[in-house]
Amino acid sequence: MATIGFIGLGNMGAPMAANLVKAGHSVTGFDLVPAALQALTAAGGKAASSAAEAARGATIVITMLPAGEHVREVWLHQGGLIEAVKDTKPLLIDCSTIDVDSARVVTAAAEAAGLAMLDAPVSGGTIGALNGTLTFMVGGSEAAFAAGRPILEAMGKNIFHAGGSGAGQAVKICNNMMLAVNMVGVAEGFLLAQKLGLDWGKLHEICSTATSNSWALSNYCPAPGPVPAAPSNRDYAPGFMTQLMVKDVKLSQAAAEATGSPTPLAALALTFYEKAMAEGGATKDFSVVFRWLAGQKRG
Repeated sequence: MATIGFIGLGNMGAPMAANLVKAGHSVTGFDLVPAALQALTAAGGKAASSAAEAARGATIVITMLPAGEHVREVWLHQGGLIEAVKDTKPLLIDCSTIDVDSARVVTAAAEAAGLAMLDAPVSGGTIGALNGTLTFMVGGSEAAFAAGRPILEAMGKNIFHAGGSGAGQAVKICNNMMLAVNMVGVAEGFLLAQKLGLDWGKLHEICSTATSNSWALSNYCPAPGPVPAAPSNRDYAPGFMTQLMVKDVKLSQAAAEATGSPTPLAALALTFYEKAMAEGGATKDFSVVFRWLAGQKRG
């Protein structure tokens, strides 16, 4: 079993770390929030007073942080994790969702210090994190991926090697951009169906076997009723918060701008999520865009 340092015990990181403990690994964690540390110790892990302390003596160091600036800060700057662990040579894994350039900069710094690093963002939300069914999209060398896979398998069900450094982040950005657009389309379809006098349950039953089927429709329906486990039946409790979807779609738009890739639907969808966020939906599940759309009038 591995000795793991885990930095970032938020809504995703906490259950991921707990699943590593359940798998028999020794996990020492750090987070700025005391309650998060208490939750880890209650799950059988150990609490550290700093990121460097959590990583000390670890064979695997994992970060799960909000954004690229936090990842760079922890690994390269005041957190200084690369400098702190360069002599013990653990495998480094960043599971945050960040921009591709930040992932590559941090990996390059790790490799310059003689360390292997993976960018391994996840899909599946808090439910997937709790159940250990996350999808990992992994960038890095073949050797590093082979070394990290058993650890990732303790937290997820689908583990994919996407390519070299930054490839995991690139896949995640594309995935969430497509999901954002898809969710808006499903929401519009259910709202139109309501205006046409259709029953949402019947629409869901039919369309989930037809050409419009998607994960957003069949598993995460934004209209209350048809999918009991969906956030739409819990007042849009996350799940995956709208403010995080806005962050991820903005990452996709920055990448599209940098590469000259046309993404007009994503750009429009982003404005919808931003408006839903501004009207009180920031910490609601991103499928709350359905509720925002329901309040709009056709122009």
